[in-house]
Amino acid sequence: MRILIKNGRVIDPQNGMDAINDVFIIAGKIVAIGAEPDCFQANHVINAKGLVVCPGLVDLSVRLREPGLEYKATLESEMRAAVAGGITSLACPPDTDPPLDEPGLVEMLKHRAKSLNQAHVYPIGALTQGLKGERLTEMAELYDAGCVAFSQSDKLLLDTRVMMRAMQYASTFGFSVWLRPEDVSLANSGVAHDGEVATRLGLPAIPVCAETIALSNIVLIARETGAKVHLCRVSSAEGVAMLRAARQQGLPITCDVAANYIHLTEMDINFFDSNCHLVPPLRGLSDRDALRAGLMDGTIDAVCSDHAPVDEDAKLLPFGESEAGATGLELLLSLILKWAEEMKIPLIVALSKITSGPAKILGVKAGHLSLGTAADLCIFDPDQYWKVEAKTLVSQGKNTPFLGMELQGRVKYTLADGIIVYED
Repeated sequence: MRILIKNGRVIDPQNGMDAINDVFIIAGKIVAIGAEPDCFQANHVINAKGLVVCPGLVDLSVRLREPGLEYKATLESEMRAAVAGGITSLACPPDTDPPLDEPGLVEMLKHRAKSLNQAHVYPIGALTQGLKGERLTEMAELYDAGCVAFSQSDKLLLDTRVMMRAMQYASTFGFSVWLRPEDVSLANSGVAHDGEVATRLGLPAIPVCAETIALSNIVLIARETGAKVHLCRVSSAEGVAMLRAARQQGLPITCDVAANYIHLTEMDINFFDSNCHLVPPLRGLSDRDALRAGLMDGTIDAVCSDHAPVDEDAKLLPFGESEAGATGLELLLSLILKWAEEMKIPLIVALSKITSGPAKILGVKAGHLSLGTAADLCIFDPDQYWKVEAKTLVSQGKNTPFLGMELQGRVKYTLADGIIVYED
């Protein structure tokens, strides 16, 4: 199959490209950008005039809900949602049922995902057996089965000694450990940020120190063991400051933030809107501004959707009893464009946070448009507005704080391995 993408604004953050160009694809690979190759004859032409052509988006946290949680979503529905959002590579956390702690489960997930011929799925293996925080998994076997990193997802480690042993094991093999910093005893079943809104609404609260104390432990153990650590969804200004200091010391620590947190604060909970029940909780305005600043100066490497589809019944419960999580695959692009516009950030810089930045963390060959690489592309209209409505979301999960809002940036085409897997 030979595809010509004509007259698009081609933006490739990794290679510093931002210009009107043509893209030429043969047999699933990018063979030229700009000048037409000799004897090229397209089977299919996409007119991208007025559109942006960029690498397929890379998402670091996508719960596909399989195996075991198909009542919330299915692999088919969420893979369709991914490509509808321009996402061609995604990392799947291990908190499935059963968790991804056995090579057979990982291989099954990869086989199922590959058979759909849509986005590329990169499983994150369980750090401990059953995510119980007690016995380490056989990380080397899970890596051979296809895991690219190891995590506890939201099943936090209670035992610091287990964390240290896990980092020692990972460091020996060069594996990356992904951790969300939160002290379980301080979080203590809280559902909202420890601030004015939680007090007014009478909601059990989670203080910022629940994040910073855990973050301090992670940083110290990472320094001791030399392990590569990725921090998932830092949410506070103090957390960003601690991370910045650790990075300045040369520690191999990376970090992401979920797209919701660079726009929303505790005030958006309003009158117990369960769509704003997230983990970690939405924090104060100063925290949101610090996250935005951390993205700008490179302290935070990537933005993820933290996609977590939840069935409708679980969101209809009172705020404190509702299930945490929000759908985000189809909103990731629009939310990063919204951040870029509000902060006056060049588009090439904004797109790096959802393409080359997360791809580097995953350690995969994605997130760029280098010649000879797989033709994973997102083609979108940066000026088209669309309304976030349950009926328009492809994901089986309709739970998002942005329901009813108009967002800018609409995906028109998604290509994976040179195949058009989505067309608006």
